[in-house]
Amino acid sequence: MSTTSPVRATVYGYPRQGGGRELKKAIEGYWAGRVTADALRTAAAELRRANWRQLAADGIHEVPTGDFSLYDHVLDASVLLGVVPDRHRAAVAADALDGYFAMARGTQDAPPLEMTKWFDTNYHYLVPELGPATVFRVDPAKQLAEFAEARALGLTARPVLVGPVTYLLLAKPAPGVAPDFEPLALLDRLLPAYAEILAALRAAGAAWVQLDEPALVQDRTPAELAAAQRAYRALGGLADRPKLLVASYFDRLGAALPVLAQSPVEGLALDFTGPAAANLGDLAAAGGLPGKRLVAGVVDGRNVWINDLEKSLTTLGTLLGLAGRVDVAASCSLLHVPLDTAAERGIDPAIRRWLAFARQKTAELATLAKGLTHGTEAIAGELAANRADLASRAGSPITRDPAVRARAAATTEADARRAHAYPERAAAQRAHLGLPPLPTTTIGSFPQTAALRSARAGLRAGHIDTAAYEERIEAEIREVIAFQEEAGLDVLVHGEPERNDMVQYFAEQLTGYLATRHGWVQSYGTRYVRPPILAGDISRPGPMTVRWTSFAQSLTERPVKGMLTGPVTMLAWSFVRDDQPLADTARQVALALRDEVADLEAAGTRVIQVDEPALRETLPLRAAEHGSYLAWATEAFRLTTGGVRPATQIHTHMCYAEFGDILAAIDDLDADVISLEATRSHMRVAEELATAGYPREAGPGVYDIHSPRIPGPDEVAALLREGLAALPPDRLWANPDCGLKTRAWPEVRAALTNLVTAARRIRAELVTAAE
Repeated sequence: MSTTSPVRATVYGYPRQGGGRELKKAIEGYWAGRVTADALRTAAAELRRANWRQLAADGIHEVPTGDFSLYDHVLDASVLLGVVPDRHRAAVAADALDGYFAMARGTQDAPPLEMTKWFDTNYHYLVPELGPATVFRVDPAKQLAEFAEARALGLTARPVLVGPVTYLLLAKPAPGVAPDFEPLALLDRLLPAYAEILAALRAAGAAWVQLDEPALVQDRTPAELAAAQRAYRALGGLADRPKLLVASYFDRLGAALPVLAQSPVEGLALDFTGPAAANLGDLAAAGGLPGKRLVAGVVDGRNVWINDLEKSLTTLGTLLGLAGRVDVAASCSLLHVPLDTAAERGIDPAIRRWLAFARQKTAELATLAKGLTHGTEAIAGELAANRADLASRAGSPITRDPAVRARAAATTEADARRAHAYPERAAAQRAHLGLPPLPTTTIGSFPQTAALRSARAGLRAGHIDTAAYEERIEAEIREVIAFQEEAGLDVLVHGEPERNDMVQYFAEQLTGYLATRHGWVQSYGTRYVRPPILAGDISRPGPMTVRWTSFAQSLTERPVKGMLTGPVTMLAWSFVRDDQPLADTARQVALALRDEVADLEAAGTRVIQVDEPALRETLPLRAAEHGSYLAWATEAFRLTTGGVRPATQIHTHMCYAEFGDILAAIDDLDADVISLEATRSHMRVAEELATAGYPREAGPGVYDIHSPRIPGPDEVAALLREGLAALPPDRLWANPDCGLKTRAWPEVRAALTNLVTAARRIRAELVTAAE
């Protein structure tokens, strides 16, 4: 197989942080006053240049620009378009950089933009706030500067922008705007702003500009599809513009494919991995893209397994007949995978060959482009090595454990149900726990201090022994328990000082997982995680949390929650197997966690929280797939918790997602108490729970832990009153939005003291009202 014209390799985006997370360190140094604004900008520019040079050296012909961000690319789009909330205008006017971070993180006087998940990934974006009075004021300085930087290196560069339709579909009504306002109504006002940006990029020398429209892979109404058609007829009809490449990813385009294919744009970039493989048949049925450019995403940009090169070449060979020009790419931005497997010296080299991080994926793309251009004989060595690596993984005993599979196959529907109905359980729990109305608690983690991180690093390096490390953990737990008792919290936590991450900590103690040392992936802002890799069947060799939970409980008479990460989140925040259904993997993880729940209960733990923040995030993008996913996802949670006694209270936690469309599934979890993020969304979830008739207890968050703001007692009390307008006092809890590990102790002490003060104030009001 070869072509008469060269096939090029490209990517839509690249990890931003640098090999040593230099960007995180520079930004956090700036926030702390240790790094100047100029030094931060210099560090960012050096990382961009290093990324582009690396991509070019690895065989990427056309590098992306504009995808690099100091916090979030959707926030960057808002800045590009002049969409600044009124509460942040003064800060932005005074200092653009500080104002940018104020929008992202908030200030003591102005809350930040709402944050939620980027489609079905664990990346978080900042939600644009729009209204009928919104005026778009274009400032293309960042896009132009970064394009010029790449050009100065002698590289072919393609600016990348969030597309206008996706930008509006991601937005929400600004505070004070009617909740039924549809941001898409601003499309005709927004398109001239995009025309201005495109003209500026053309004048700067851009031959192509990429407009990302991932929102079009979701189910869209006829009106939304008509808006997309209008947008790309208008932009495609502009005379003063570069060529346009409209990109979609994460799923099939479906009804939006002919809309884009028939528009006067010069190219489409489509995902051909996972469920998006259906784009191949859809494209053929639509008549292909004659005379246009197709960028084919055949390498999975969201998972870490090596590509099946021969399979991809077959797909690409079919696509060559469907478009005027075909180039190869990853399925989406490589932002969602770690940087380089070469850094993972702790993974067996034979197993490491099964893995492809960002650098390995770019090498795969270069290989595919070479094979298509010059024929498979030109890449015979690469193909042979790829076949051997695929066979090594498929035949490895790591992947299959007969005992695990037999146990999973033997589970019954009764295993995944509590033996007693909720009203009976609630009565038993109230008698057992003796909690007041509006009980106060936290989500689980407390600040991960420098001393804790240093102790973990010291243990790994052998600088301290296990006994010294455990002494440090015990001292931290003592401090956390003492503070919670002093503050007056009702249900305590041990603070999780021993945990590096809520998924990684468990993965390192379960068979079947691989843990990385340097596999950092951005979750939001400067928050990076190291998703473990699900490589084989899952089992639990022994207790994982009982020792520290029991130690904490020995320090207090108040109940201390046992804290576990739920099976769906263990999958969602890991790189999952691609060789068996997710439902099968979820059941294995659930059974391992079920054993941990049983051991916690046997040790006297009265409250057990099984966190599932990823339940909504992992919801398939197409509604037709929702039912099957939610069936196995909720079953996995109930399988984890179904064996406990009625007096044992089961909690779960979710955050930073849209919950309204999964309320029936939340109910089906059958947890006794659910805590949810609610502060940035202004307690909306409490109203949604009430409207849906949710019958159990809930704690809509009243303290936004992703901002350095410290809410005062009046602010917290006001939120609790909003919660009480939706839920009765015997079913409402007071808690933060999420865990506290990213916050500093002074913030936590002040905020939780204010939370308890507010809850007591509301309790007193309830007593007065009842008299």
